[in-house]
Amino acid sequence: MTGPQDYASETGAFPAVRLAAPEPSWAIEADVAVVGSGVAGLTAALRCATAGLRVVIVTKALLDAGSTRWAQGGIAAALGEGDSPEQHLADTLVAGAGLCDGTAVRLLVEDGPDAVRRLIDTGAVFDTEPATGRIELTREGGHHRRRIAHAGGDATGAEISRALVAAVQEVRASGTPGGGSIETVEHALVLDLLKDAAGHTAGVSLHVMGEGQHDGVGAVHAPAVVLATGGMGQVFSATTNPAVSTGDGVALALRAGAEVSDLEFVQFHPTVLYLGPGAEGQQPLISEAVRGEGAHLVDADGVRFMVGRHELAELAPRDIVAKGITRRCQEQGVEHMYLDARHFGARMWAERFPTILAACRAHGIDPVTEPIPVAPAAHYASGGVRTDLAGRTTVPGLYACGEVACTGVHGANRLASNSLLEGLVFAERIADSVVDAAASADRPGPPVTGGRELPLPPAETRRAVQRVMTRGAGVLRSAESLAAAAAELAALDPAGSAAARPVKPAEPGTETWEAANLRLVAAVLVAAARRRAETRGCHWREDHPDSDDARWRRHLVVTLDPGDPRALTVRTTDGTGFPPVAAPEALAAEDAADHPAQPAAEPEETP
Repeated sequence: MTGPQDYASETGAFPAVRLAAPEPSWAIEADVAVVGSGVAGLTAALRCATAGLRVVIVTKALLDAGSTRWAQGGIAAALGEGDSPEQHLADTLVAGAGLCDGTAVRLLVEDGPDAVRRLIDTGAVFDTEPATGRIELTREGGHHRRRIAHAGGDATGAEISRALVAAVQEVRASGTPGGGSIETVEHALVLDLLKDAAGHTAGVSLHVMGEGQHDGVGAVHAPAVVLATGGMGQVFSATTNPAVSTGDGVALALRAGAEVSDLEFVQFHPTVLYLGPGAEGQQPLISEAVRGEGAHLVDADGVRFMVGRHELAELAPRDIVAKGITRRCQEQGVEHMYLDARHFGARMWAERFPTILAACRAHGIDPVTEPIPVAPAAHYASGGVRTDLAGRTTVPGLYACGEVACTGVHGANRLASNSLLEGLVFAERIADSVVDAAASADRPGPPVTGGRELPLPPAETRRAVQRVMTRGAGVLRSAESLAAAAAELAALDPAGSAAARPVKPAEPGTETWEAANLRLVAAVLVAAARRRAETRGCHWREDHPDSDDARWRRHLVVTLDPGDPRALTVRTTDGTGFPPVAAPEALAAEDAADHPAQPAAEPEETP
């Protein structure tokens, strides 16, 4: 098996493919543009600024409104007595169902404890044991040890976000001793990657929504761009993700010619507050830490149906628990199960899970006196933009970290609370790589203008995509459901047949740009899910209920065909590692030799 490689070779300039948008009317110069303000983006920005670089943070909402602040449970690291990175590695590999890259996981678990300590030094305050003052640790699904550090009971993400935002604001106000600086552009939707004539990253275009120092379409010119845009949960009708999670980073990377991988592995969180069959948008999450503290999953008769299905019962990895809930619902012809934590008592609920308690009561459920109705909902994308161990993508100068990236850590199913840790560890590695590159490389040439402009779908396409994906590519998938989803997504493509084109072309704007991004990432997810004819991790094929290691213990890598943006090229890697970057023709020849029965130049799928 090959491990992640250094992406040093130039891939050349792809023909420009971009969203329909006005040309930028203003520009900011920087050494690095960081897109996103969650734990990954802010960590990378702070480390780059500390090293003396000029950083511009582009964020879709306010600086403190990244997805990180929604994280409840905590951050996993081998910090407790009797725990070790080796044990954390073992749990991560089991959860990843054979597709984790061992080298990447080892980096995560070995660098993780010190990364958490550096986060504490930045100002994050975690809950501690009253008697000893040590960090208080809990368990979550898939972990055999208590290794989840939390803050504010169930407000870990909010505390981490608070500490990092405060550090960024301090640097923004006064700079760093080494001359580094941070500028922020809020309410800004990133549009496309800018490249110079040699194909190197030259910045990003973006649209600032509303009044401010900048407005309308502009650009950040920089030789390095870090994508930290979070997930794509809004591709489904019901999700734990905020409304801004529309797959913008993955879509940008695809249009720029980057490779994405493992997008079929969308983790559905098993315990989301059930609000009815028609519930859409962001749903309240019931953290896995509630089960870690002893809550039980039960059906309407009070039967603990996860006992006997897995050695960890309710604390099995998330894919197993989500499948267990779904199977029990099918068996009983119901829409949801229950999470019973009445035995916690009022004081524990108020002190340990105040955020969840308030959310439940806001919807008429009191977990102190009654079980909580729960059902799976889209939660986390284990795949994303393919990177190496330094966070470099297959486009020179473009980096990715956090949920938008596919580092190889999560494999086919993310281990609970590894996401915040991955954001920390790999953001630091990206920053070091960006700093090294800045010291040794010339700035790119001016951005190339023009290129092929993709037509935009109407704004209502967003809801149509969500319903298509929920029906055909949700927790349960089959060849039939995925084929139907692919056909419906193709019918929503304004670049498709004349019959699919709207009578009046959609106007450029936030809603149509987001709709275009959602339709593109949905098409990639469906194309990969159709190809992966097995059940593995959080990808569940009813028509192929077993895993097939001989054929499918490998990654699927997807690229957008710049000659025909309706077509996606799907190819396989050799094993669980990622191959080195080479020119497209070399990749085709290499895969044809390695997989004669299933060559890399496999038939293109047109969603």
